[in-house]
Amino acid sequence: MSTHSPNLLSRLSLALASFFSILSRPGFAADVERLRREGWPAPAPVVAPVAPVAAPPAPIPQPQLAPETAALQLLGLLQREARFIDFVQEDVQAYGDAEIGAAARVVHEGCRKVLREHFTFEPVRAEAEGSRLTLQPGFDAAAVRVTGHVVGQPPFTGTLGHRGWRATETHLPKLGQGHDASVLAQAEVEL
Repeated sequence: MSTHSPNLLSRLSLALASFFSILSRPGFAADVERLRREGWPAPAPVVAPVAPVAAPPAPIPQPQLAPETAALQLLGLLQREARFIDFVQEDVQAYGDAEIGAAARVVHEGCRKVLREHFTFEPVRAEAEGSRLTLQPGFDAAAVRVTGHVVGQPPFTGTLGHRGWRATETHLPKLGQGHDASVLAQAEVEL
């Protein structure tokens, strides 16, 4: 486990990936719920060594929950501009493809607006999708996922299926004192 604290962009990426994993993978959601309820398991007790040792093992760092505010703020922006939560929460089985497509166009436009206003992105890989490339030993496995029939050690030669995205800048608005970021969209009462 890494001993450094991830920066805001890394935490935001982790929060979004976790958010969508929780929505799509019930087992993952159950694990997250258990971790939030019970906490990270304590390290096994250290038994006194029979013979003297040079140095005691380093303590296992406990994971820290990333601040939820940035992820909630992003969800709030997506809801305000694209009605993202409304769209995802809606059961679309009763609607026809044309109706879903029309709604998706509105959601897409709003999501794109939020991303353009609040983030700057760059591709992880510069090569064109579909091009052949070789991943040398020591490639950044956090930035490149190897798929297919993976056997042995790098170098790996394959076809680039997706260039990937990396956030280079984040421009989330400053929150006012006492702002409740968990309120993603206010209830509306018409008088």
